[in-house]
Amino acid sequence: MSADRTPLLEVSDVRKTFAARRPLADSVRRRPGLRAVAVDGVSLTVGKGERLGLVGESGSGKTTLARSILRLIEPDSGSIRFSGQELVGASRGDLQSVRRRMQMVFQDPYSSLNPRMKVGTAIAEPALVHHVIPRNRAKDHVAELLDLVGLPASSADRYPRQLSGGQRQRVAIARALSVQPEFLIADEPVSALDVSIQAQILNLLDDLLERLGLGMIFIAHQLAVVRHVADRVAIMYLGRIVETGSTDQVFQDPQHPYTKALLAAAPVPDPTVVRTRSATAGDMPSPLRIPSGCRFRTRCDYAEERCQREDPPLLSITEGHHAACHVRPFDHER
Repeated sequence: MSADRTPLLEVSDVRKTFAARRPLADSVRRRPGLRAVAVDGVSLTVGKGERLGLVGESGSGKTTLARSILRLIEPDSGSIRFSGQELVGASRGDLQSVRRRMQMVFQDPYSSLNPRMKVGTAIAEPALVHHVIPRNRAKDHVAELLDLVGLPASSADRYPRQLSGGQRQRVAIARALSVQPEFLIADEPVSALDVSIQAQILNLLDDLLERLGLGMIFIAHQLAVVRHVADRVAIMYLGRIVETGSTDQVFQDPQHPYTKALLAAAPVPDPTVVRTRSATAGDMPSPLRIPSGCRFRTRCDYAEERCQREDPPLLSITEGHHAACHVRPFDHER
């Protein structure tokens, strides 16, 4: 997985909150409403051709961050630069050209495809809208893309409901590639698929990214899913990045208790292996009421008094490897 480390995507201190529904009594008394913190000061970079795995439980803010990067939703503050162009506050016209270069593959391939539109039309439409191909090339363009994702050309005449889940996700990938993008955001693209199909889609993405030289953010809630498709991994918890590093660094030497818990939760196909208790016992706190200090402390086995008072910064552990934890890694084993 070679990659040019020149930043293609630069995200700096991005924040996004959502207004919570207020009780009637609060509205009458004009009390200020609470806001759910979805993304809280996230910064990251992705180089040309690089693959970043973004991992965390449901509710950690991964999808909100992805949609903010594409400006499908408007971030409250921060900077998002793609190939040097600032996207926060950019006009619709400026976004139009950038969105051709950045595409998204959604979690549910059925809901992301128009059920009344044939596969061929769904794949060709983005390329025609962005003037990537002339109309008389549409049929050939669709056939090439279907072949690229391992589907027969005859699939173009079928509707999404006539395809399996894995086939629909291949169509969604073909549609994303139809505008010849430089960068993909794959939002849990295999979580809605059978386990037997997940490996096929992961292998397909790996092959396509290698052949086309695309950069990618691959979002998942299980660390094991990103191991073979990501160069680097960023662990997200309750709106923040709590650990980031190369895939080997994160898997072989996790530095944050949450990362260790995610690794411990991964299934092992060996009934003789004795699993330790997961450190993620209990529920994630509400984004309406984020704990003081370290936001993971309410679920952490290693929390100290300092963790309640001070929010740990993301500090360098080794070159390229960062973690936000007051308790040093060697203390995690006590």
